[in-house]
Amino acid sequence: MRHADVTPALVAAETDRLVSTALGLHDPDGAFPSLCEGWTRGHVLAHVARNADALARVCDVALTGVPGTMYDDPASRDADIERDADRPLADHVTDLRESAGRLAERLAQLRPEHSDVRVERTPGGFPVAVGLVPFMRLREVVFHHVDLDAGYTFASTPSEVVSLFLRDAVNRLAHADAPPSLRIRTDEGDEHTVKDDGATLVTGPGADVLAWLARGTTDGVRFGGPVPTLPFGG
Repeated sequence: MRHADVTPALVAAETDRLVSTALGLHDPDGAFPSLCEGWTRGHVLAHVARNADALARVCDVALTGVPGTMYDDPASRDADIERDADRPLADHVTDLRESAGRLAERLAQLRPEHSDVRVERTPGGFPVAVGLVPFMRLREVVFHHVDLDAGYTFASTPSEVVSLFLRDAVNRLAHADAPPSLRIRTDEGDEHTVKDDGATLVTGPGADVLAWLARGTTDGVRFGGPVPTLPFGG
């Protein structure tokens, strides 16, 4: 699977799985901690909903030709998450569904000629290619579903999606200011090298290796050398 192979149908399926998990939460107002440092489950759910609206804004630039950005600025993005974090879970679920629906409407309207349109994340910030929006949304939904720490893990994700996320994570590491010297070989047969010298061989199930790259957890991961320090998480 490539980035371009991510379909709105796959995004919708993983969104439905996230909503099902949210419906099963029993903590008051999503107040239990998540795997995102400093965030409750409510913060995670609010972020996923607001991310859908932000990506809809990206699509709107391509669909309408009217200039815009994904977010107005970092401060307003963070403020929106804080504003919505403490709502009742029923409100979170409604927001997840409605915001995902608004994004799905835009994704259905995108055509190949829209793919290369680039939209700044914030004014003057990193540009986002509209053709990557389905992948970006899938990544947000899956990663933050894991972050709810409510039974869904990367092992719950289709294997081809795990492989795609692994390639993306390796690419991100390779372009870091100080990329770690490591090679990756998953039990499923994926092989990646972050630096040519590849001092440490990292092996294990793809889902566990992805969890290490994305969130720093080492369960199920085997290291053939010093454990590399990662410059960032997913």
